[in-house]
Amino acid sequence: MSAPATHLFQAKPSFARTAEKGVFWLFRSAAYLVLLCGALVFADIVIKGAPAVFTTTFPFVNTVFLTEAPESLYVFEHEGAKREMGDREFRAFREQEAAKAAAQGRKAPEIKATSFVYSAGGIFPCIVGTVLLVVGSMTIALTLGVASAIYLSEYARQSPLVSFIRLAILNLAGVPSIVFGLFGMGMFVIFLEWNVSLLAGWFTLAFMVLPVVITASEESLKSVPKGFREGSLALGATKWQTIRKAVLPYALPGILTSSILGIARVAGETAPIMFTAAYVVRDKLPWEGLQHAGDFFFQGVMALPYHIYVVSSKIPQNEYTERVQYGTAFVFLFIVALIAATSIALRNKLRGRYKW
Repeated sequence: MSAPATHLFQAKPSFARTAEKGVFWLFRSAAYLVLLCGALVFADIVIKGAPAVFTTTFPFVNTVFLTEAPESLYVFEHEGAKREMGDREFRAFREQEAAKAAAQGRKAPEIKATSFVYSAGGIFPCIVGTVLLVVGSMTIALTLGVASAIYLSEYARQSPLVSFIRLAILNLAGVPSIVFGLFGMGMFVIFLEWNVSLLAGWFTLAFMVLPVVITASEESLKSVPKGFREGSLALGATKWQTIRKAVLPYALPGILTSSILGIARVAGETAPIMFTAAYVVRDKLPWEGLQHAGDFFFQGVMALPYHIYVVSSKIPQNEYTERVQYGTAFVFLFIVALIAATSIALRNKLRGRYKW
């Protein structure tokens, strides 16, 4: 039986084609390996962190962990049973035992307990602080970044100065976050005397993410066809009316993409927050105990990344701190994913509305 005839234009095997195929599979394997490593990290956080957030009884959510402030955990034996209590509960328990002993005319029993810092209570102040820092810094970054991008794209003439500004913006994107943290501490905390506060954290994080926002926003503005501008100007619109009505709406999806990238970086930073905005422990929320409305902006906060850093590296490690570490990381990833998903949904909605 004769071999099937080959097509005239069929590729013939060669060493170059074999090598190219090998390189292709090498790149493909590397991509799959990166995805696998990321999936393993997320799976580890979910498996170890979910038990701290969810329970097997109604309402199936650990409300204490999500609604209370961090506390020290006390572990002790009482009447032959091992007990675990947070700081407030343990103090109330000791007072109750002392009152019971006094009523019976006997000496209060000595309760020997082992304490574990930050291993009880919850992370609600950290959640509030993280959301406030992300929303506030991204609002500032988008306002300044979009305004700068509009100027560079629509108003500025091409010159050595403008080219230098663009180069400086690109260089700022590669500056380590700890440098921004030191800048924020020197500029906002010390020089402007804002102290460790929300306002200092907002501006430090906003400046850190500004290069990403400016670059992505400028590229989005440039991607809008020139015909939109020319048509608007031909109908008698001013320069600003053209930008506001015929350019900016069609660039919004790309601008929101920059906000997604900014959120991912802002929310996960520890050094800038540590230097400018975060406290290790703060029982009061930013809006509690204010004498003036403006004091809200000058309150320090707790934050999830800084809390993870403290619990993971600044206190003795044990089974109780591990539960808090992974539970906090699980909630942190969920919040970041929720904010990013909201931006993506808004971006997709705008893409469907503005098409050309």
